[in-house]
Amino acid sequence: MSAIGIIPARMGSTRFPGKPLAQINGASMIEHVYRNCLRSKSLDAVYIATCDDEITQATKGFGGQAI
Repeated sequence: MSAIGIIPARMGSTRFPGKPLAQINGASMIEHVYRNCLRSKSLDAVYIATCDDEITQATKGFGGQAI
């Protein structure tokens, strides 16, 4: 059986708008989360679930998969 990780991400947070694309040590927060999930031995694939084009483009920019 395959296991996948789904990371929900949206730009419209009320407490911290744009949080997924906030830069942390030269990479976006969503990139850090994505790359850490890829390190998991129990996941076969990782996807970022978003309705925002900015997050989709940023994800593609670092080689991630967005749905």
